[in-house]
Amino acid sequence: MSEADQKKASDILEMSVEKIEGLLKREYGISKRSIALLLLQEDSELTSLVVACEPENFAKIKEIVARTRAYYQEPLSYIIALRRQEEVNRIIRSAVEYRERTKLPRREQLSRMMTNPITGVPILFIVLYFGLYKFVGGFGAGTLVDLLENGLFQKFINPLAEKGVTTLVPSTVIQALLVGEYGIITLGIRYAVALILPIVATFFFAFALIEDTGYLSRLALLVDRVFKKIGLTGRAVIPIVLGLGCDTMATMVTRTLPTKRERIIATLLLGLAVPCSAQLGVILSLLADTPKGLLLWAVVIISVFILVGYLASLAIPGEEPSFYIEIPPLRWPSARNIITKTYHRVKWYFAEIFPMFILASILIWLGKLLGIFDWLTKLLAYPVRRIGLPERTAVAFLFGFFRRDYGAAGLYDLKRVGMLSGNQLLIACVTLTLFLPCIAQFLMNVKERGWKVAFAISLFVLTFSFSAGFLVNSMLDLLRITL
Repeated sequence: MSEADQKKASDILEMSVEKIEGLLKREYGISKRSIALLLLQEDSELTSLVVACEPENFAKIKEIVARTRAYYQEPLSYIIALRRQEEVNRIIRSAVEYRERTKLPRREQLSRMMTNPITGVPILFIVLYFGLYKFVGGFGAGTLVDLLENGLFQKFINPLAEKGVTTLVPSTVIQALLVGEYGIITLGIRYAVALILPIVATFFFAFALIEDTGYLSRLALLVDRVFKKIGLTGRAVIPIVLGLGCDTMATMVTRTLPTKRERIIATLLLGLAVPCSAQLGVILSLLADTPKGLLLWAVVIISVFILVGYLASLAIPGEEPSFYIEIPPLRWPSARNIITKTYHRVKWYFAEIFPMFILASILIWLGKLLGIFDWLTKLLAYPVRRIGLPERTAVAFLFGFFRRDYGAAGLYDLKRVGMLSGNQLLIACVTLTLFLPCIAQFLMNVKERGWKVAFAISLFVLTFSFSAGFLVNSMLDLLRITL
């Protein structure tokens, strides 16, 4: 674009802002120019407010926004961001004196290494290895889970609860609700506290550490080129990485993505191929004894993520995404920030999942009483057998519908009693990772994307998960791989 065209475009944007300012008659607590810029960027909350406050002028405002959008090829949010950057650069040029430096500061050198694919990818693998595999998978899902599961619940809490309930509660039906095979105390609270809490806490600690250093924005730049192949941009790294903590929370965060197409693709990938921290931690623990199995699991899940994302970007219509991001300086993380963020996220997550685990135990108990649970287990038993797993695994998949991490914890129990071979464990982990979104995530999908999209995603994910499990089982048999 020539300088004359740039000036003309700038004038059109400014004229549109001035026209909208002139049509705004009410007071909003911020400048009318800010309101006009937000309306041009189609901010949903501000648009709803102006519709309510300026019904007589909103049709004209909408027409101005439409004409301005039609003039530019890129989204107006991108154009406005460029204009702001130009103004920032103008102010800096007039106020800052630059001196030539023969060598970049070490922080800047490291920053550039993090965004360069040649050096950035190895750095990413180091972060994933020490942050997820060793810290979350090894320390959280290994040491802490073993301490709480075997040292606290199996030795003390469960025996005391079973003895107390059987003594104080005469009804065997109520006993089954509290301390039975799927009891609130012996299963629901044990899963939530002994298996899930330590994994979630270690993940959110690692995530807060990465976030506070400024690495997250550099990771967004690093993966932007790959993400554009699947219809997303580097901006989507925030909900995707957050999905490794909690997919429900991450689905809500997809509303920050600028286009409907990106939001649908991100929601689909979160529902299919992004395990939450608790599920991921349990899977890392399950496959820790078979490094080859863990590697194959990671390859399958990453391949599914890229393949489904690429096909979705071809199938879902919409404008191509654009991306820009402010890069904060690298810094040493603040211990206070990390502890505060970890505390509030764990508090939020635990407040969300603890009632869900108790509810899941109650629903399973009711399902057992009414025969619904056994019927659903038999219904799932057929596809479970087709992918080479014992029928008992159907229970874990049914758990996974209540919460994905609940299902992974079910596999943990099956492995402990020796019901799954190495190959079966890999197949079960792959299928469960790709399995249906949990109830909380499904309801969030409905809230954010609507019933039709939520049901379509769930149906696709259910079919795809067992298809992938069948394919993995067939390939292991064909290649004669034994784990």
